[in-house]
Amino acid sequence: MAGGRERGSRIQRPWSVYRANTFELSNEMIGLALAGNSQDPDEPVLEFSVACTDLVTPAMDRKPNSFVAVSCTTPPQAFWTKHAQTEVIEGTSNPIFLSSIAFFQESNINQQTQVKLAVYDVKDRSQGTMYMLGSALFPVKEMLQDKTHKLQLELRSAENKRVGDITVAAWQMEEKADQRMSVGHLPDSINGRTVLPVDESLTESMGVRIKYASLCKDTLLRSVFGGTMSRMYRFPTTDGNHLRVLEQMAESVLSLNIPRQFVKLLLEEDAARVCELEELGELSPCWENLRRQIVSQYQTIILTYQETLSDLSDYRGPSFKASNLKAERKLEFMPTNLHVQRMRVQDELGFEHTYDVITIGAPAAHCQGFKNSGLRKLIQKFEEAKKHIYEEGCSALSSSQSIVYIPQDIVRAKEIIAHINTLKTQVSYYAERLSRAAKDRSASGLERTLAILADKTRQLVTVCDCKLLASAIQALNAARPEYIASKASPSADSEQVVLRNDQDTLLAKWSGSNSRSSLHVDWHEEEWEKVWVNVDKSLECIIQRVDKLLQKERRPSDSSQDSTQTDLQAGGSKKGEEKRRAFWINPGSISQDSPPPSSSSSTPPPSSSSMLALSSARPPSPEEDTSPANHACCTSSPPPDGSPSAEEAYPGEWSEALYPLLTTLTECVAMMSDKAKKSMVFLLMQDSAPTIAMDLSLQYRRDVVFCQTLTALICGFIIKLRNCLRDNGFLRQLYTIGLLAQFESLLSTYGEELAMLEDMSVGIMDLRNVTFKVTQATGSSAPDMLPIITGNRDGFNVRIPLPGTMFDALPREIQSGMLLRVQPVHFNVGINEQQTLAEKFGDTSLQEIINLESLSRLNSYYEQFKEVLPEDCLPRSRSQTCLPELLRFLGQNVHARKNKNVDILWQAAEICRRLNGVRFTSCKSAKDRTAMSVTLEQCLILQHEHGMAPQVFTQALDCMRSEGCRRENTVKNVGCRKYAFNSLQLKAFPKHYRPPDGTFGKVET
Repeated sequence: MAGGRERGSRIQRPWSVYRANTFELSNEMIGLALAGNSQDPDEPVLEFSVACTDLVTPAMDRKPNSFVAVSCTTPPQAFWTKHAQTEVIEGTSNPIFLSSIAFFQESNINQQTQVKLAVYDVKDRSQGTMYMLGSALFPVKEMLQDKTHKLQLELRSAENKRVGDITVAAWQMEEKADQRMSVGHLPDSINGRTVLPVDESLTESMGVRIKYASLCKDTLLRSVFGGTMSRMYRFPTTDGNHLRVLEQMAESVLSLNIPRQFVKLLLEEDAARVCELEELGELSPCWENLRRQIVSQYQTIILTYQETLSDLSDYRGPSFKASNLKAERKLEFMPTNLHVQRMRVQDELGFEHTYDVITIGAPAAHCQGFKNSGLRKLIQKFEEAKKHIYEEGCSALSSSQSIVYIPQDIVRAKEIIAHINTLKTQVSYYAERLSRAAKDRSASGLERTLAILADKTRQLVTVCDCKLLASAIQALNAARPEYIASKASPSADSEQVVLRNDQDTLLAKWSGSNSRSSLHVDWHEEEWEKVWVNVDKSLECIIQRVDKLLQKERRPSDSSQDSTQTDLQAGGSKKGEEKRRAFWINPGSISQDSPPPSSSSSTPPPSSSSMLALSSARPPSPEEDTSPANHACCTSSPPPDGSPSAEEAYPGEWSEALYPLLTTLTECVAMMSDKAKKSMVFLLMQDSAPTIAMDLSLQYRRDVVFCQTLTALICGFIIKLRNCLRDNGFLRQLYTIGLLAQFESLLSTYGEELAMLEDMSVGIMDLRNVTFKVTQATGSSAPDMLPIITGNRDGFNVRIPLPGTMFDALPREIQSGMLLRVQPVHFNVGINEQQTLAEKFGDTSLQEIINLESLSRLNSYYEQFKEVLPEDCLPRSRSQTCLPELLRFLGQNVHARKNKNVDILWQAAEICRRLNGVRFTSCKSAKDRTAMSVTLEQCLILQHEHGMAPQVFTQALDCMRSEGCRRENTVKNVGCRKYAFNSLQLKAFPKHYRPPDGTFGKVET
């Protein structure tokens, strides 16, 4: 804005516009006008409306197209600063402007401030040619001291000729009854400004209870959002009252914070993949060559992530990415032009309603371009390539012994790795808990912890007892150099695995008669069975020992068995415990491909007696066992040699009795988990090798798109949670069926935007792998309130810290750490001239598919809601159309092949709001078409939900578009206060998506 440039280092003044009927102020206005509402930082300290009469133009044959520009100066400032302007009203000498002027608390005005009103006549709105008719000025003090708070001033031209009159009328401050002050208790004045005393101890607790939370002042929101712009409107209603509307727009620090966290997680995940490949141990030359080439591909992509993380860490620009930087490689993980668009409505009864929309440029890989289409088609090509390789492998089965893994095997392998990682950690944790319970001699703690340990251990054994795992271990053994050496070695070139370029894609090809894994191996499944049986038997020994300890603790006369121990022993065997033979393998002699268990670094090495003679061919029986440690494990009678048992030698020391057994269990679990995980890594290596280059390139693009989408989702979740902190219905819905996230896009299905739509649709669907968890913030500073991301590409969790007072307001289910799910839906309707081309000469099938898929998910979400939640969880609406009817209408519109059917967007948005969802709106840059959409949505809400008079609908819409926050968004992005449309383009736009004359032109997008 020009005012911002003139003021230099001074704070840029916010301004506002709104539809208004003039009101006379009460006497309290003199005392309160400059104080504002101390409980509401968004309350203006002064508002007034303007109207002109008898305007005279030099050319008497035409009536003026006028608007009023407002400037101000506060002594000792010696220059005028532009503060605001009204909309243009055409063809009248007596304009009553729909816009009003507002000064907010940070405007730094006082009673000595001078206000200048300059009336301009616009000759050509499209060209912006205008001249000043005349001006008038007044001090703020004069308006406040006037009994009616209304001034009528003469307009004088530059030649000091009278050219008409201008009326200025101040608005009554909107105050709730319990906040009003009596005339006899006016506040004091400090430095010429009137202030209201506030009891600071009440501020925080009151802030939690009120439904509306200020973007500028709320503890949580101000840590996430910043750069807030505010505009105000007052629109007449059908019943003769008026609506007070605050429009705000704010950027978010998460635009940079989330990508930094996300890229760091990707780096860690890919580095871990490389480590897993390196830890496979020694492989035969052909497999070693393949591994090296795969690792090389990973290292290349890791280097790219490292550069990106460095660029993001070094970035010092604004906390949003301008639309003209959307193809900037250094910032490609940042969302484009991400803002929250807020409308706060206060009706004549003083009730407040808040509507938020997250606006974001279409999440897409702009830097990588769209020549080869977007993610949707690229994923399809990748899957076809994998299918082709699978079919090739199947056909090779007839000529050689090979293993070809079906897609379900790959999914299962990833699940097995995830389960093993989780369960191994849990077994170690509960083994430590059991040891602590033994040390504390807590019988109940011992029983309770043992039950969990047994359950987790058996889950792990179940995961490891599968044919896929056995065959993968067989394949890995066959890839060892010692196995190759034991066979009749083929010639040097008879078997090789190489990567080669095939149609610009690096593919792996196996050649030679011994193709793929070549599994003619004398290796029996029982060898793997030995490993997991040892874990099972180790657990049985612990169960027996705990049972014996607890029996000795009870009265000697009590011969009954503890039900928990009975249950544990009853489930102790999977495959016929009585007949099964266990093979005890010394964990200390694990082969070179199995690293020592991690527990050895944190616990002392077990004594020799704890190794349990693991080389014996079967588990020691009570009758044959003569080892004290084995005897302590598996028998309840005194040892034959007469040596005392552990609990007899160390009375009361349960931990001494259990420690060697727990050590053995954790070591056996570590050995089993290590073997299983390595075999699955080898399986995945075999599967990914032929398409590794294509896979990593596709994954990188998907990461870029997902990061942008995830950032927007987190912003939406935080602001929705804060707004609904006292809405028990919403909170119950949140932890029961999850959060509905509804994305609206206005992309055409033609040219580059078609590929953007492909990217965006995949990024939105990937949000199904995101969960949220609300925690209590560790501190009160802004960094303590920032969300924290954990997880990997299989699933990300976002922790949202809340201040203690807010966290305490949550239901117990959310406080306890329940994971909160997300249900994303996406509706797209192209509205520009390119969509016209797509409808006439191109293809709109992608738009139809996306809308149909989302319709199905939206219906499914509502069905879930009806099954488990009552209707009173949902917000109230003045609409006469019930939700099932709305969904039916939406279905009809989605199935109707109607061009530019924007009813789909309107109905989907209304359904989302009525289902407590979060709204997102996008176009290519979130600047122009998005501005048309969010302003239209705001006016539709005002008319349908708040009774705004229909005769001012178009005027209100033009007012928001010409003088509202979205107009300033264009300045933030490209430095020009115009929407990037031209007249020819707008002819192709639906009527309600066209901006007023003079607000658009040919500018950068």
